[in-house]
Amino acid sequence: MLLEKKAEELLARLPGLEVELSDPACVRDQKRFRGLSQEHSYLLNLRDTLSTLQKAEKELEEAKELSKSESDPSFQEILEEEIKKLEALTSKKSQELEEMLVPPDPLDSANTIIEIRAGTGGDEAALFVGDCARMYKLFADSKGWKYELLSCTASDLGGYKEFVMVLQGENVYRMLQHEGGTHRVQRVPATEAQGRIHTSAVTIAVLVEPPEDEEIEVDERDLRIDTFRSSGAGGQHVNTTDSAVRITHNPTGIVVASQEERSQHKNKEKALRVLKAKLNEYESKKKKDAITQARSEQVGSGDRSERIRTYNFPQNRITDHRINLTTHDLDRVMEGHLEIITSALVKHFHQEKLETTQ
Repeated sequence: MLLEKKAEELLARLPGLEVELSDPACVRDQKRFRGLSQEHSYLLNLRDTLSTLQKAEKELEEAKELSKSESDPSFQEILEEEIKKLEALTSKKSQELEEMLVPPDPLDSANTIIEIRAGTGGDEAALFVGDCARMYKLFADSKGWKYELLSCTASDLGGYKEFVMVLQGENVYRMLQHEGGTHRVQRVPATEAQGRIHTSAVTIAVLVEPPEDEEIEVDERDLRIDTFRSSGAGGQHVNTTDSAVRITHNPTGIVVASQEERSQHKNKEKALRVLKAKLNEYESKKKKDAITQARSEQVGSGDRSERIRTYNFPQNRITDHRINLTTHDLDRVMEGHLEIITSALVKHFHQEKLETTQ
């Protein structure tokens, strides 16, 4: 009942919100209109979930009352089956309602850049970068998201030294924001003749790509732009033209690069997209650090210093150390069924928010 009361308190905002959305001045202010539209969509979903839950609870109560007075064995069996279905439905909707009770962040569906880099482990780490990139692509496919390669550097024995892509879709940042950190892998490399298990790691950064009307302005005078010849697979143009671009932002020392396109101009555009996302993260981190130095404030910010997850292939086990979640579905996770982990993370951090607002 406490969950339902909180939901009803949030839904009291709905009539006033609809009045705001119909105001021509609001429509002209696209940033405000976008934020209010997202809030409106969230409240409609919350209302539907609450309505379904309350209807199921009422039907469950009626079925239990009827079951107490029913003497016909065949009808009693039907009622018991109906009670089981309604109990499952109320449990499911209660969980959904709990996860929805914290209003969505305006960044939930923001374009999200994932940067995966090989860490300790040499060639094996580079192979795992490729495996992680494939995992996130498959996850994106299952969610109906789009993705675009921004930059990658192939390693000599397969895989990538780094792989950077941007993903677009509903709730993409909401689901991926907690992927930032060090991911450790334990498995027998294909090149290991003795069958020994090796441990290597990759680091992942998760960056928000600012919308065009909120982009950070970059002064060209602050940039050092170098061109070089692309390396790796790509056709005859590779190593014949200086189409690859490396950009250094002198004030912060941030360096980005792109070599995927034949056109130097297109590579510069892609590199600038990554640079702006990194500068956005840099500014956000400065603001957070100004408010507090508490480590808890850094959760989900893309901090790479902490090992967050272990992938143990011999035991088909994956463990997320932040929430002490262990499951023996590693094979399914690597095939894109990442929601096993991401949903648990979203629920965990939502619960933290709920506890801080109580």
